[in-house]
Amino acid sequence: MNYLLNFASSETKRCCFHGIENEIMKMQEDAIGIPLVQKEVSNDMQNYEKEFKSAVNELKSSGIQGMVFGDIYLDEHKEWINRVCNDIGIACIEPLWNQSTESIITEFIDAGFKAVIVSAKSDLFGEEFLGRLIDYDLVEELKQRKICLCGENGEFHTFVVDGPIFKKEIRIIESRPLFIEGFWKHWSLDIKKVETKMKN
Repeated sequence: MNYLLNFASSETKRCCFHGIENEIMKMQEDAIGIPLVQKEVSNDMQNYEKEFKSAVNELKSSGIQGMVFGDIYLDEHKEWINRVCNDIGIACIEPLWNQSTESIITEFIDAGFKAVIVSAKSDLFGEEFLGRLIDYDLVEELKQRKICLCGENGEFHTFVVDGPIFKKEIRIIESRPLFIEGFWKHWSLDIKKVETKMKN
């Protein structure tokens, strides 16, 4: 059995790193057809690790033997994940590790996946960047500005709305930019209305 695992802030009820509301994450679960496990966590990193391990241990009791992560080149992330997975006793799977960011984003686009920008650092991007589709025009713009094509350093975050594994397409009907002050200072897309549509 496969699961999607999502951690949400206990304060905002939104995905910790992307700012997507829990209910919209559940729409993605429905569109893909893989069960989503959502866990609320605190903003304290020491507690986060404990809560992370607890959530994964629950899944481990259901037969989970490994976790897939999307790290590309940040050693400190990989070291943390390796250590935590080793503590839990599951395999750490890093299929994108050390791959070219351009080859990753190219394969993503060519495979037919669609993702939109839902969060971006305000010192790098303007409000108009929010809601943009990940396509080759955007890739060229990022290359010219010497910004990581996959946002590996947190320059931006995305939300996948369609692709070959999707049974339904997610459509964002209405949204507005939201400026958030905090440790990760960024513009965020506040999705107000969204729907799913069955694919042919």
